[in-house]
Amino acid sequence: MESQILKKYTDYLKYEKGLSGNSISSYVSDLQKLTKFLLKENKDFSVATAKDIQSFLREENKKKISQRTRAREIAAFNQFYRFLLNNDEIQINPIQDMERPKLERVLPDFLSRNEIKILFQSFNENDPLEFRDKTMFELMYSSGLRISEAVNLKIHDLDTKNCFITVLGKGDKKRIVPYGEIANELLDKYIGVIRPQLLKDENNAYLFISRKGGHLDRKSAWRILKKKIEKLNILKNITPHTLRHSFATHMMQSNADIRSVQELLGHMDISTTQIYTHMASNETREAHKLYHPRS
Repeated sequence: MESQILKKYTDYLKYEKGLSGNSISSYVSDLQKLTKFLLKENKDFSVATAKDIQSFLREENKKKISQRTRAREIAAFNQFYRFLLNNDEIQINPIQDMERPKLERVLPDFLSRNEIKILFQSFNENDPLEFRDKTMFELMYSSGLRISEAVNLKIHDLDTKNCFITVLGKGDKKRIVPYGEIANELLDKYIGVIRPQLLKDENNAYLFISRKGGHLDRKSAWRILKKKIEKLNILKNITPHTLRHSFATHMMQSNADIRSVQELLGHMDISTTQIYTHMASNETREAHKLYHPRS
């Protein structure tokens, strides 16, 4: 497996998907086992077919692996091939139609409405860097952006008059996404006052600027949010992607149409969006248990 692609993929799992170190290690280990198997067939991942991967899984079954391990391996391969597809490394995902063991789906963490309020109240708006951070995270929560989409925004992608952004998503697919008044107020001050301070004498088209006037990258954004969450003592695995989960969950809790949420998130398949129906209903159920006199 090409080390450069694997490095990009592990960065994607950590900074985009917000996976834990253990999950990333498991995914990488599964890919390394597949790569070793393919080498025996004088192939690599870029030319592997569904039959090749099924042969690998048959070999794994001989080792008496659990159904959960098999499901994780298939999930790891599917995630990897989707990543390659979105980055134009391959033309077809060879296992997109492969049946997977039915397991209970683990719902990702999201911030409650109160936790969102606590988070955004914690930023010091008198500090230019903290104002930038608050603006970026508010925009992400307001519009459901991925962290890569947020940090790659350029000034010309914003329509501040109508509160719309043109977003370049996965697979270089463009979508138009609205954002709210709170985000717009922050953007107005950030673009007019804060961003020129951060730019200094640099010429940079990107919306969010680093301390030195360059392009703020997703790793830096990930570290900024993790540090802020640790200070607030919110005991959840929070990453920038959690803001996207929170956006979608809160939309579903407010009875937003699932097709609209799918479009806003840029999901190709509505089944990906349906997880937020479960997340919203779970929180509603918990509220019922807490507050209803006969629950």
